[in-house]
Amino acid sequence: MDRLLRLFNREWSGLHEAAFLLAGTAFLSQVFGLIRDRLLTHQYGASIPLDVYYASFRVPDLLYASVASFVAVTVLIPFLLERIDKEHDKQKAQEFINSVFTVFVIGMTIACALAYLLLPYLAHLIVPGFSQDSQTEFVKLSRVLLLSPFLLGISNLFGAVTQSLRRFFVFAMGPLLYNSGIIIGVVFLMPKFGLLGVVLGVILGALLHVMIQLPVLLSERLLPRFILHIDIKTVRSVAALSIPRTVALSATHLATMVLIALASRIEAGSIAVFILAMNLQSIPLAIVGMSYSVAAFPTLAKLWTLGNHDAFFVQIVSATRHIIFWSFPSIVMFIVLRAQIVRTILGSGAFDWTATRLTAAALALFTVSIVAQNLVLLYTRSFYAMGKTRVTVYANVSAAILIVVLSYTFLYLFAHQATFKFFAETLLRVEDTPGTSLLMLPLGYSIGMIFNLCVLFYFLEKQFAHFASSIKNAFLHSFTTSVVMGFISYHSLQVLANVLNLESFLGIFLQGLLSGLVGICAGIFLLRLMDNKELEEVWTSLHHKFWKAKPIISEQEGL
Repeated sequence: MDRLLRLFNREWSGLHEAAFLLAGTAFLSQVFGLIRDRLLTHQYGASIPLDVYYASFRVPDLLYASVASFVAVTVLIPFLLERIDKEHDKQKAQEFINSVFTVFVIGMTIACALAYLLLPYLAHLIVPGFSQDSQTEFVKLSRVLLLSPFLLGISNLFGAVTQSLRRFFVFAMGPLLYNSGIIIGVVFLMPKFGLLGVVLGVILGALLHVMIQLPVLLSERLLPRFILHIDIKTVRSVAALSIPRTVALSATHLATMVLIALASRIEAGSIAVFILAMNLQSIPLAIVGMSYSVAAFPTLAKLWTLGNHDAFFVQIVSATRHIIFWSFPSIVMFIVLRAQIVRTILGSGAFDWTATRLTAAALALFTVSIVAQNLVLLYTRSFYAMGKTRVTVYANVSAAILIVVLSYTFLYLFAHQATFKFFAETLLRVEDTPGTSLLMLPLGYSIGMIFNLCVLFYFLEKQFAHFASSIKNAFLHSFTTSVVMGFISYHSLQVLANVLNLESFLGIFLQGLLSGLVGICAGIFLLRLMDNKELEEVWTSLHHKFWKAKPIISEQEGL
């Protein structure tokens, strides 16, 4: 218990130490998320009710990406780092937090009220393929979910404070509690209230997301308060920095909203398949990309503020190397084992074989861009740390436009070019499956995200000479190893198919698990032969207990 309390309140100074903490809690959160999705698909399958449920998040998510950007962690941390000083009075930090909190509460209240009134009119644009009854249900659920961006926005403000204090544990626990709340809604409220019960679980999860961070803010006496006299100058500075992020994130969410609108016009259950596949591919994003980018950001912001650009370069190169190290194997394993993953996690109850095949194919297409999506998370935060937010606007907006254009183009080619349709269906093994045109949406999304990475990487290479050469070995090692892992895992699947009963859950699970383990062991062996630097650093970090862990990169000297 003493160790647990120290873990709860301690600071995390090492990049890899903090990243592994965040990755561990992200993994638990993703497990809870998979349980949530399995419970939903078991009850509803890929059907209209689940389409309505997932579509109802679109407007609240857009508000979260736009209005809540004012209190985004990446925006607030540089301001907080300038004001939080443990050796002196924290009055300046408290005044800053109060002003930001007050403006956010007022702004989000107005935005949510407007959205509440406009939702019945927006339904025809967001889900044009829904029936009138489904659109009515969509409006009802969306209105309740408007509480979610309000609560999560406040949690973001709290999270900016806890991360500035390097109290990563409480921040990392937030997503775990969020999914726990949804599971409570599914298990206890859904039988009585239907999908409304699940939505109430979402609100409970958002509330828990806020509450877990309260002890740190109370102990540091930095709990925000509503005030009448706002520091207008400070608010303008925050708004000026948050506007580019708002534009960038809103563009991505609007692109996703367009894809949801397109999916609503395809087969029933298309939105559910699209979102379920996206949720599955988000596992490596949460565990790898988000963990390293969140862990690195406070240090990156501080190093750039102090003018220590060489240390900044070392930090971002290290994070890039390790994201590449973990991401390429994730791509290969998800593509090779996609059917086993989907069938094991989602394949129960009303979730039939057709839905499994479509979700597995969509997962493979999403997975292609995992490296890009992970690095975009890191590089976006890096440019925020440098104060060069326009770069992220160019990258995100252009990528969002490309996603929409490509999705429309691929849908047109799929409908009018038999050769293109035959090639896509054959490659993804979904021949004679209804609703395969849906797969053009994740294809367009992945290409757009790869383009996003190319733009950000171009500007990073301009900022830091030899950036590409600094990560070349990590790229080659990880890519080569991943190809070998995929080859061995694929052939292991064929061997085990002759041994195991693939008509049972246990057989499919063991086929995927054992094939994956064989491939991973082969990959580790190959990395050892190549004296891979990232493998050595991972082993060094994991070798120490978290409460005794030593940072691999000596970043403390720059703080």
